[in-house]
Amino acid sequence: MSPSFGQPVTGERLAPFVPSPQPVVERMLEAADLKPYETVYDLGCGDGRILITAARDFRAKAVGVELSAKLVKDAREQVKKLGLENRVTILQDDLMKVDLRPADVVTVYLLTEANDQLKPAFVKALHRGARVVSHDFKIRGWKPDHVEEVVAYNRKHTIYVYVMPPTKD
Repeated sequence: MSPSFGQPVTGERLAPFVPSPQPVVERMLEAADLKPYETVYDLGCGDGRILITAARDFRAKAVGVELSAKLVKDAREQVKKLGLENRVTILQDDLMKVDLRPADVVTVYLLTEANDQLKPAFVKALHRGARVVSHDFKIRGWKPDHVEEVVAYNRKHTIYVYVMPPTKD
């Protein structure tokens, strides 16, 4: 579902909601080498599964950004049900406007065009050694430090890990 040719990608059209399968979520966070004292930001967090896994299984702090009021409400309810409110924050906001400076890891499952638009924010805000982990879509012009493939639900998923500052292709 790519935006129409010539139209800018906006917060509402960065990607459709397609949840990452749980084995992919786990492998994304493992590939990022997420540590308990670190903060992960999930841009377009959907139902919050990356946030919940980061907080519950990796003991990290997690911040999600999602536009959909329904998805934010559902994710917050799940976080509360699991007792993870002290580790997980979900913002209903446009991910293109969020301050990423506190992030040690940023996860995305967005269209390539969206990744292109986020590159300047990553370069400006993320500290040396921060990781950007993208599910299925490369960040054009950057060379991944690590690439993994995971088979889940009879489909191959590719995980790209970029360490800041990024290496150019």
